[in-house]
Amino acid sequence: MRIPSRVFAVGRYVLALAAVAGSVMLMSASKNTQFSVHDKAYYADSNTVNFVRPGLAISVVSADIATDGTIKVRYKLADPRGLALDQAGVQTPGPVSVSFVAAYIPKTGTQYVTITTRTQTSPITNVSAFQAGADSGGTTQQVGDGEYVYTFATKAVGAGGAAYDRNATAAIGIYGNRNLTEFDLGTNYASTVYTFVPDGSKVQQTRDVIKTSSCNKCHDQLSFHGGSRRGMELCVVCHTASTVKANNNIDPDTGNTIDMPVFAHKIHAGETLPSVQAGKPYQIIGFNQGVSDWSTVAFPATVNNCEFCHEQNTGAAQKDAYLHPNRAACGACHDNVNFATGENHVNLPQVSDNQCGACHIPQGELEYDVSIKGAHLLDRNSTQVPGLVFNILKVDNGSAGKKPTLNFTVRNFKGDGIPMSQMKVSPNRIAAVLAGPALDYGYTSFGSDVTTPGYVSEDGTNATCDSGGTCSYTFSHGIPANATGTYTIGLEGRIAVTLNPGTTQQRTANWGAVNKTVDFSVDGSPVASRRKVVDIAKCNSCHSFLSLHGENRNQIEQCVMCHNPSENDSSVRGVATVAADKTKPAQSVNFSLMIHKIHMGERAPEMGATQPYVIVGFGGSHNDFSEVRFPVFSITGAVAGQEKCYMCHVNGSEAVLPIGLNPVKDPQGRLTTAPATTAACTACHQTPGALAHAQANTNDKFGESCDVCHGTGAEFDATKVHAQ
Repeated sequence: MRIPSRVFAVGRYVLALAAVAGSVMLMSASKNTQFSVHDKAYYADSNTVNFVRPGLAISVVSADIATDGTIKVRYKLADPRGLALDQAGVQTPGPVSVSFVAAYIPKTGTQYVTITTRTQTSPITNVSAFQAGADSGGTTQQVGDGEYVYTFATKAVGAGGAAYDRNATAAIGIYGNRNLTEFDLGTNYASTVYTFVPDGSKVQQTRDVIKTSSCNKCHDQLSFHGGSRRGMELCVVCHTASTVKANNNIDPDTGNTIDMPVFAHKIHAGETLPSVQAGKPYQIIGFNQGVSDWSTVAFPATVNNCEFCHEQNTGAAQKDAYLHPNRAACGACHDNVNFATGENHVNLPQVSDNQCGACHIPQGELEYDVSIKGAHLLDRNSTQVPGLVFNILKVDNGSAGKKPTLNFTVRNFKGDGIPMSQMKVSPNRIAAVLAGPALDYGYTSFGSDVTTPGYVSEDGTNATCDSGGTCSYTFSHGIPANATGTYTIGLEGRIAVTLNPGTTQQRTANWGAVNKTVDFSVDGSPVASRRKVVDIAKCNSCHSFLSLHGENRNQIEQCVMCHNPSENDSSVRGVATVAADKTKPAQSVNFSLMIHKIHMGERAPEMGATQPYVIVGFGGSHNDFSEVRFPVFSITGAVAGQEKCYMCHVNGSEAVLPIGLNPVKDPQGRLTTAPATTAACTACHQTPGALAHAQANTNDKFGESCDVCHGTGAEFDATKVHAQ
């Protein structure tokens, strides 16, 4: 890679440049292991990386607010290893741009009041609003190697122009970027927040409700506004209920507040908001009048799962804040409640927040009551659920040509056996699924009477069991006589539970057992399980507890037996509830193709899709995934960062090629039968050019050659080309 010819003034960098020039022929092309394999710098020329030292770290040395309100902050700029950076980009590679915000927490308050503001006037409503914003017009002085002092132009005052309280917790937020595009190393982003008490006393008040790590379970790197504003700690400095100039921090175009408790709740509630369901979209109009419409957001972990975000094990100082109700935060999700009139609030007006906690206590004595935890309780977490627990003991007669017998247990949480007579009562069920070979399911026939391609599912409630719940079930379909290798049996099922029986809160819920699978050799060869591409823990990082098909299926090992290369939705197309679905070809539900297309969602047209990805499901249901908004942030601070394959894949499996062995039948695809890797990759990269490229590198005799260029360690390793 060419290094720009300009000369850097600091002596060590001149020496470094000379060393680079003199050692190009000597240095190997080893990877830059100080970076992750998901960073572009990992794959960049080592000479350039050693010279540039990409990355950016911002830290605060000290800050002060003088008695006259003058705000100063002393900060350092460095690379990730601590080497000082020149903000101007003259003495070290890459100019650094930084911005500053200031705020304080009133003694009687819990949220920041932002000191630095801007005026935003809407061209739609002609309304002007004071919003939190970065300081402008301040001065910067260099005081050391990579060390600077910034003096704000804005003077600190209290709300409404009152005198500033130097005994209140203050916060300085700094965010910025380092431009390394001329080195083909992109733009590096960083931010930090420094809290202090100007009079020198110890910080007592903080704003620490949700840790960034909780957000990053889904978002990977919480960052907005171009990528430089990172982390919840910085977000709450500006996304507050008020600034020193206004009592409400609003978007003047829509009138919607950008106060974090309301803002975040509404975004994540998205399509479930009563206002959205009534036809009013939830939008924020931002920079350059860009419209952000959150009306289609579907929270992947169930929107009433408060503790998925308000995690109790992260060390957040105010982790219990959600247990203290107020009209703003609660009314954000329940936005059809009119607190002034009492509409949709059991006809009780609520004129202040003072009495919210009288009814909505943290936790009541009865589940599903009006307490905070009771009202938001997930059925799966109810203590009333007796449970359904499977365990596979062994497989007998698991040889080619025989009908295998599965030995397993069915018990509740206490370890007591559950009678099969109870499991036979609908909607209770147990199903035993047989599929193989495990290296790639999909094309084995288990008999002319089996309509499910590549697997057979039988009624496990026909098992013979003892009183302790130890059962034995012999399949009515046998393993093919010519079968070889490893086959798999999986158990799935659910049990109906009546919760709060005999009360007005009585409800029925389905509890799904955790799926269990067992692999076994049908020909005496060593057991070879299916490759591990993704892990359910990765799914549940965002989905909390992914459970589908009526609470029956919740483990990847179970999913892939049915969602195989030859499976599609043809069996239910004929009863589709949407007439247009009946006339279209069947849709493939092969696991890799399906998951890629579902998560590509609203970006699919950008990637070449000409029609939405629609699956006809049970009972002919219409399942359109074209509005799915993948929550992972790109490096530039925008959702839909599908390039971050590692959020789902494990162990670099996206580059372990080929992806499967069997061709994928895709009746709605441009290529109705596609080789395995082609089907998986073109599920995201859907342009004709991408498909032509894959086809051009596939041979009728030898198959796909994708691994030559895109396999692990190759020039265009899939992990490498998706690096950020």
